[in-house]
Amino acid sequence: MLKRIDAGVLNVSYEESGDAAGRVVLLLHGFPYDIHAYDEVSVLLAAAGCRVITPYLRGYGPTRFLSAATPRSGQQAALAHDLLALMDALAIPSAVLAGYDWGGRAACIVAALWPARASGLVSAGGYNIQDIAASVKPQTPENELRYWYQYYFHGERGRAGLQQNRYEFCKLLWRLWSPNWRFDEETYQRSAVAFDNPDFVEVVIHSYRHRFALAPGDPMFESTELLLAAQPLISVPTVVLDGGGDGVSLSGGSERHDRFFSGPYERRVIPLVGHNLPQEAAQDFAAAILAVA
Repeated sequence: MLKRIDAGVLNVSYEESGDAAGRVVLLLHGFPYDIHAYDEVSVLLAAAGCRVITPYLRGYGPTRFLSAATPRSGQQAALAHDLLALMDALAIPSAVLAGYDWGGRAACIVAALWPARASGLVSAGGYNIQDIAASVKPQTPENELRYWYQYYFHGERGRAGLQQNRYEFCKLLWRLWSPNWRFDEETYQRSAVAFDNPDFVEVVIHSYRHRFALAPGDPMFESTELLLAAQPLISVPTVVLDGGGDGVSLSGGSERHDRFFSGPYERRVIPLVGHNLPQEAAQDFAAAILAVA
């Protein structure tokens, strides 16, 4: 059931299913995806007795900013504070946090800085907290090629390109990032509607500029960004998932991420699966959540 609630600077739209008295699980989507990535995962978790909440992130779907004056920031600290604000608005003291891409970043940050709010963590791709100071260091040519879209967004041509071609652009990323996933047009269209949000382009462009220190952040999140610059450890029980067929994040990229986790930790690699882990491998994703829950 789609619901709405004012939470922090947003009016958040979210799906809720399962047992209202069950263990709370928050499912957080990435770019360029939406809550439909978790359709099957939600069914599996609800059947296991969980209360499942899946919000549209800022800039996606029906979620809206409450004020025109609020910066349309896509920085990592903003996503984490959105998650905290939603939990506060729903009177959820603690929950299992699960996500990938942008959503995985929000989950990792809350688990690292406010561990009492995360009873467990499932993070696709490992430790997703950005090291902005290190963003100036070149990576291998292969990885630089994978991140072409991020560099495209650094210029105004990229902003205009996303504004003009968001449907085709995001569909291209789906294909490149999940080369073994044969999604159909209906599946893509169901999620692509979320990219028509009036703030989608601004939030996305800011996200990919801020992480390279090319755009200032929202001042209200500066203290949190300073904490994140220290690359804080995550102490809550964690399962890290890697797709063996991820076209943007090499599955081996998280092999040494265990150094960022001080609590119970397990890494699972799912062969052939691409970047959209929950939609491509729902059973594996749900199993990881139940393992920490």
